[in-house]
Amino acid sequence: MPKTILHKVTDFFKIVFTLNIIVLLIILGGDFKLNRLKKIHYKILYNTYRTPPLVMAGGDPYIRALMRTISASEANFVKPYNVIYGGKYVSDLSSHPNLCVKIVRGPNQGKCTTAAGRYQFLNSTWDEKAPLYHPKPNRFFKWVKYSFEPEYQDAVVYNWLKDSKVWGTDISELLKQGKINEVLKLLSPTWTSLGYGIEDNYMTEYLPEIYDKMLKEELKKNS
Repeated sequence: MPKTILHKVTDFFKIVFTLNIIVLLIILGGDFKLNRLKKIHYKILYNTYRTPPLVMAGGDPYIRALMRTISASEANFVKPYNVIYGGKYVSDLSSHPNLCVKIVRGPNQGKCTTAAGRYQFLNSTWDEKAPLYHPKPNRFFKWVKYSFEPEYQDAVVYNWLKDSKVWGTDISELLKQGKINEVLKLLSPTWTSLGYGIEDNYMTEYLPEIYDKMLKEELKKNS
């Protein structure tokens, strides 16, 4: 089965699962049943896509786990590095796709967004951060091009999160202290689906739980 068809089939079943859970919530109601069904809903959604490992090798396991947690909320798709807003995939990652897609819901409905990749970089954000954190820019005289390939998406976000001057604190140290909620709040103005912004989604409330799972995986790799 071609990959594009497989992705569409997977997305279809995700929607079906989600609708089934919503129907059950409406029919059954009740706090206990509601909480229990919400956990089932999460497991279905999480196990449908999971949160794949980073392409980037090495680095701080706490920051790596955080990156995977961010992408669980921002780009919970089969191919997160290739996804643009709305769920379509692009194949050319030689640079940021810079495709402005109309926003269909939420506080910015009607506007368009260039959000792309595993961390849903806006084109303007990529243009700002890539010159600061991209490890291998392509230079030809005064012309500079920043590849948007998966390893570089990871590298830019990793180096950005490690820059304590930007965030006013050492994010890795906060994570080592178990302050994941404090970190999510700190990052929510940048990634608005992290629980303290304006665009929560169906994964938002599970992010601390996802982070714990991702951290165990990342620490295991280092053991």
